[in-house]
Amino acid sequence: MDWFNTNYYHTLYKNRDSIEARKFIDSLIKHLNIEKGLKVLDLACGAGRHSKHLEKLGFKVIGIDRSMNNIKKAKKYESSNLKFFKKEMTDDLEERFDIVLNLFTSFGYENENYNLKTIENISKNLKKDGILIIDYLNYYLAEKNLVTKETKYIEGLKFNIERYSDDKYINKKITVDDKNSNVYYEKVMKIDVDNFNSYCSKNNLEISKIYGNYNLDEFDIDTSERLIMIIKKSQPY
Repeated sequence: MDWFNTNYYHTLYKNRDSIEARKFIDSLIKHLNIEKGLKVLDLACGAGRHSKHLEKLGFKVIGIDRSMNNIKKAKKYESSNLKFFKKEMTDDLEERFDIVLNLFTSFGYENENYNLKTIENISKNLKKDGILIIDYLNYYLAEKNLVTKETKYIEGLKFNIERYSDDKYINKKITVDDKNSNVYYEKVMKIDVDNFNSYCSKNNLEISKIYGNYNLDEFDIDTSERLIMIIKKSQPY
């Protein structure tokens, strides 16, 4: 089974909870002066923790994710202004959004072609003057501080985690000791601001601001854990 479609994934990252999501969304709305009531696409929404909070704040939200397990969890929170669908990030929704969110390093899991198609699709589904917000890891810092081996005990489960870096990816092997030993793999591409600028320039998008953490402090490549980009669309697709 795909790692992102397992309950183990949610157990391992349980610290990424609704409280963190609410604080981040509230900070974004305040810093960017985002008007409530706009139409939002939560791209790779997971179990919907950011989408739920946005809907409560008065936004109209659609969340999509490739994991059916995630979508089943998220659908419990659906309302007239909050809907979830199982789709790829490259699928054209044939709708136009004021804001597109791609949070918690939900990009760069495939290859360069998939990245380009995703950004092209986002531009197609984003209104003129719309905003794309991408929350990615700062791979320079992640690679420099890479913990090669780690063991975590969570909810009675043992997670043995091995990490290594190659030319294109930061890789993770996760062995879960439950009744049996289950092995999963996770990898994320080593993408920096220059790469994102290249993707954006091909699709009428421009990076206007970069933050380095969920408090929205300035980005510093040597110290920032996150690469949070505010990207604006200046022309129709």
